[in-house]
Amino acid sequence: MTIGDKAMKTIIQYLAFGLLGLSLSAATIAGPEEDRKAFQNFYENRFPDTPVNDFQNGVYSILPSAREQWQSIEEFPPYELSVEAGEKLFHSKFVNGKSLADCFGSNGAVREKYPHWDKARGMVVTMERAINECRVANAERPYRLKKGKIADVSAYMSFNSRGQKVNVVIPSDDARALAAYEDGKEHFYTKRGQLNFACADCHMYTAGALYRADTTSPGFGHATSWPVFRSKWQEMGTLHRRFGGCHKNIRATPYKAQGSEYSNLEYFVSYMSNGLEFNGPAARK
Repeated sequence: MTIGDKAMKTIIQYLAFGLLGLSLSAATIAGPEEDRKAFQNFYENRFPDTPVNDFQNGVYSILPSAREQWQSIEEFPPYELSVEAGEKLFHSKFVNGKSLADCFGSNGAVREKYPHWDKARGMVVTMERAINECRVANAERPYRLKKGKIADVSAYMSFNSRGQKVNVVIPSDDARALAAYEDGKEHFYTKRGQLNFACADCHMYTAGALYRADTTSPGFGHATSWPVFRSKWQEMGTLHRRFGGCHKNIRATPYKAQGSEYSNLEYFVSYMSNGLEFNGPAARK
């Protein structure tokens, strides 16, 4: 089946499953929970042989030919050194004698709390943002946002959080939280760049299709495995680094890591994966 055939079949499924509730209209009737159920149902119908909980493994949940190789890599994971480096950074003392452990507990196993809506500030707070805010609050410089130490610390905290479930909450009593969710949702479905692609084009409508040498992963489960060691990068990177890379691939100008655009997008894709387990850090192609 060609990409075009797959895309047409998926669009028909999209209509059949009532996913027009995920449209970009500001007047959309569907709420976040209706969106999430329709979103999950879409992937369950598109990939009926994939157990729901397996979607947390990204493309390897739908690509048997690559799964065995990925499982072999996981026996000696390339992110192991990053987890070790992150542990040292996490417990390293700040100038004032405190450490990240004073903000996040003894082992930083708090992945299930992020991203979350900060009502006082009216914004989405990701775990990487929280790490840097802890440092700044203790008179330390923030880490760079897409790789390096921020990814190492995140890898350590995510590793200790494995098994926790995604449980993003959109407060019903704060219209700003719903607006942030809707902004992330719109971002997911809006075409951009010279190639005129949306996140949904690759990771929903043609999920599982082959683009050059890469199979596109399902959008369901996208937020569970970060940070990731990518073979392409030969190092760890954050989810916002990947967002930026996707934008570059479609010849669009990336947004700033940890800015509202990518934070709201993370809020949306994480909410769509509610109920799945966090299993980061991970290895990906």
